[in-house]
Amino acid sequence: MDPATGPTLLGFDVLFVGSVLAGIAALAVLFALYTAVTIKDPMAKRVKALEGRREELKSGLVTSSAKKRQSLVRKTDTTEKIKDTLGSMKVLQQSQIEVVQQKLAHAGFRNKEVAVYIIALRMILPILLGGTAFVCIFLLDMFPDWGAVKRNGALAFSVFAGYKGPEIYLSNIAKKRSDAIRKGLPDALDLLVICAEAGLTVDAAFNRVAKELGRAYPELGDEFTLTAIELSFLNERRKAFNNLAYRVDLEAVKGVVTTMVQTEKYGTPLASALRVLSAEFRNERMMRAEEKAARLPAIMTVPLILFILPVLFIVILGPAACSISDAFSGGIG
Repeated sequence: MDPATGPTLLGFDVLFVGSVLAGIAALAVLFALYTAVTIKDPMAKRVKALEGRREELKSGLVTSSAKKRQSLVRKTDTTEKIKDTLGSMKVLQQSQIEVVQQKLAHAGFRNKEVAVYIIALRMILPILLGGTAFVCIFLLDMFPDWGAVKRNGALAFSVFAGYKGPEIYLSNIAKKRSDAIRKGLPDALDLLVICAEAGLTVDAAFNRVAKELGRAYPELGDEFTLTAIELSFLNERRKAFNNLAYRVDLEAVKGVVTTMVQTEKYGTPLASALRVLSAEFRNERMMRAEEKAARLPAIMTVPLILFILPVLFIVILGPAACSISDAFSGGIG
């Protein structure tokens, strides 16, 4: 071994590789410390915008100019052109727009005009991806080893992925968001009970819970903040609760909304009803954890058979097999 170089392993200088890995680890530690020190409230910008909107509505400063009205409803010329084009092609229906708008609300997108773009993408992407796959597979013959079944299957998959891609993307985001809200809902209800027993109004209680849980559960804090703002300026408080159920795709949230509406309507005690709901949600969360724990033995069976048992047999039976092989070879000799 050359003394000028360090020890090598598989042709690589061990000291050089170790130095590079140590440098990467040091940079990772510094980046982690930087992100921990400079953490920001994820809801600050959103809450500031909502507060400004509420003050604007309260003070009556909303102008009736076309430009201002356009900014409030978040419509653009591009959106209108796309809507007119899809409408002329007889592929844009109001029921279809409403379904996509609700999916956008479940995913956390507030701009309802994005629904037009989603519907347009569901028309354009199948043609674009399918055309690209057709050119690459059939015309350019980039995969000459593929048979007819693989070629047609790849083309069909490209068209299907282009049509279902935006919907699957929204569904994944909505599912992650719903799971995050589900985790923090029992704690939020406990805080609502404390606020209600302390004498706070419903909108003040929602606002307080949003501030307390905003860092731990930003999605839930965002929804509670928006609900508190809607409760303060909407004519019907029931509409604000129904909007919360519309934006969150969870049966637990729908149950909370039903309880809040009945409390507002009949004057029943809010704290006791929320306490019962919180206990039910905690029991449900515990049951889901127990269900996942009960599924672990069945899930671990396949990895156990494929990866653990063969290694165990080799370790246990390997020495015995070697001894038997040596004994037979010695006896033959």
